[in-house]
Amino acid sequence: MTEFIVPDVFKPLWEKKGRYKGSWGGRGSGKSHNFATMLVIRAAKEEGFRAVCVREVQKSLKESALRLIADTIERLGLGSKFEVQATQIKTPGNGLIGFVGMQDHTAESIKSLEGYNVAWCEEAQTLSERSLELLRPTIRAPGSELWFSWNPRNASDSVDRLLRGQEIPESSIVIKANYFNNQFFPNELEEERLFDKKNNPDRYSHIWEGEFEPQAIGAIWSRQVIHDNRRDSYPNDLERIVVAVDPAVSDTENSDEHGIVVCGVDGNGHGYLLEDGSCHGSPHQWATRAVAMFDKWEADQVVIEKNQGGDMCRHTLQTIRRGLPVTEVHATRGKHVRAEPISALYPVNRISHVGSFPELEDQLCLFTSSGYEGSKSPDRAEAMIWAFTELFPGMTTERGKPTEEFYNYAEEGGWLGS
Repeated sequence: MTEFIVPDVFKPLWEKKGRYKGSWGGRGSGKSHNFATMLVIRAAKEEGFRAVCVREVQKSLKESALRLIADTIERLGLGSKFEVQATQIKTPGNGLIGFVGMQDHTAESIKSLEGYNVAWCEEAQTLSERSLELLRPTIRAPGSELWFSWNPRNASDSVDRLLRGQEIPESSIVIKANYFNNQFFPNELEEERLFDKKNNPDRYSHIWEGEFEPQAIGAIWSRQVIHDNRRDSYPNDLERIVVAVDPAVSDTENSDEHGIVVCGVDGNGHGYLLEDGSCHGSPHQWATRAVAMFDKWEADQVVIEKNQGGDMCRHTLQTIRRGLPVTEVHATRGKHVRAEPISALYPVNRISHVGSFPELEDQLCLFTSSGYEGSKSPDRAEAMIWAFTELFPGMTTERGKPTEEFYNYAEEGGWLGS
């Protein structure tokens, strides 16, 4: 086996015993490489070792740690001990390393993992409370461990409450690791870090130093409220579903994204953010994506903001699908004015996000009552706001001015005049 060096910051994870082992921090710290190395060494030494690499959502094996672990096996010169297959890795003594998305599991199906020695949760900040509740009691073999690597988003995230809350499990070893703890931090990432420090200062601390996601002072959306209303599913009998599009002005390498979101409302007047399909690309590409979302969700309407395109927006969509039901909206007031009536629905539990939408939620939390504090266009958030404005018509007048209903919700939510 090739010799390797364990950075000092990670040594407690190697040297101490604990049921829970966690490492949190920003990009470039080496968290994932450390856990991949721990996994390979354990598997090489322990006959029949079984581990599962977990993500909240894993749409394909390309999104898993399979390639990282395979590369680690080769780097350590242990290729003869392992058999890397398309969907799993066989380890010495008929052991196994598997890869799963927790969102695909139920209380019944998760039982297949009961005999595993280690579960490593990658990007653990995205794990839902449901997923943790399923996983923790499932990994129950004698001496079994649960590992977590993550870049924190908010104190309310499930993994943060578990491993960084006021009371964490006694058998926990949790360390913070950032780029400056990594003696192998590459020059390429240093260039990226310095670029973000200069050009993306509002998100630099989160990306590179593991601080919580930024939220503007006086923000009209609260990360805690968004999280408290989050759901894992939506009713099957939604009364209306709309796809909303906020097209970018141009299509260049540095252009904003085209905001494309899907939202619905049920018979009780509860709204749901269902999917964020935002993308870069040409008018033909965003129109194709919007129509695909319309078909996927069997939507009733496409709502499109036409300030920057006029009738061309409708024409672009209807070249993809003739007769597509399109509602054009026109921004006559500031972004934050349009946002306020929709944000008022959150503190009174009228809107839920079905799943996690980090980029969109970042944008929401930079809206204040006096303006938008972000450095780039809130394309995703704007599309969502248009969607819910269509689904909750009583909240605004035709010109976007808040109605009496908005002020009632704002007062009930406890932030009127904030």
